[in-house]
Amino acid sequence: MENLEEILTLVSWLKNSKFTTVLTGAGVSVPSGIPDFRSKNGVYSKWGQEIFDIDLFHQNPDRFYEFAKQELIKMLDVEPNEIHYLLAYLEKLNIVKGVITQNIDNLHKKAGSQKVAEIHGNVRTWSCLKCGKRYDLFNSQHKEFLIDRNFRCECGGVTKPDIVFFGEMLPLNEYSKAENWAKESDVFIAMGTSLVVYPAAQLPIYAKHSGAKLCIVNKNETAFDDYADLAIHIDLIDFAKEVKRYF
Repeated sequence: MENLEEILTLVSWLKNSKFTTVLTGAGVSVPSGIPDFRSKNGVYSKWGQEIFDIDLFHQNPDRFYEFAKQELIKMLDVEPNEIHYLLAYLEKLNIVKGVITQNIDNLHKKAGSQKVAEIHGNVRTWSCLKCGKRYDLFNSQHKEFLIDRNFRCECGGVTKPDIVFFGEMLPLNEYSKAENWAKESDVFIAMGTSLVVYPAAQLPIYAKHSGAKLCIVNKNETAFDDYADLAIHIDLIDFAKEVKRYF
């Protein structure tokens, strides 16, 4: 298999690791049927990056709600893939101590990962910006209620998914947890992420500065490849299947 030498190197690191942290991006969820953001067929090509601009959301929430109906709500029914299950399995083996994800799709938790830092939030829950009421869209009554009312709360207020828009701060508790994991790591894997969005892209730097071995696993090259100790360019499903063979 191509990349076998690199995979065996990573497997050796994992088997000797006392604290592995994994950072995941959109590429991890693409095999589950969730589009990425920056590719030519990604979300931004259709809706524009401004779809997640917080000021534009406040100016015209209905445009975002149309996007939510067509794109975001589908995420609730998507199932995890081999990559999510591999990371949950490595956590059960006490190798992976934490998964930091930029994804908002809840798939790591669905797959069984317990220690997850969702630094960009989760589309599962929505909050009213007027009264603060929260809606859990895994509850079918909450989901139907919001969709039927075009995402207006029972008080009439505008609701917003509990995800981070451009112009908003990251959730402090989640990012602090992620930063601590990165600094405690002896192995840090960035998987399925282009590492162009900050402050998430700062986390591999924290890990490396703290002495961790840094591995990039991605289909395409990233700006961090030369900085990493190991860069594996591979289809992520093929990667997950191959790594699982050794555990």
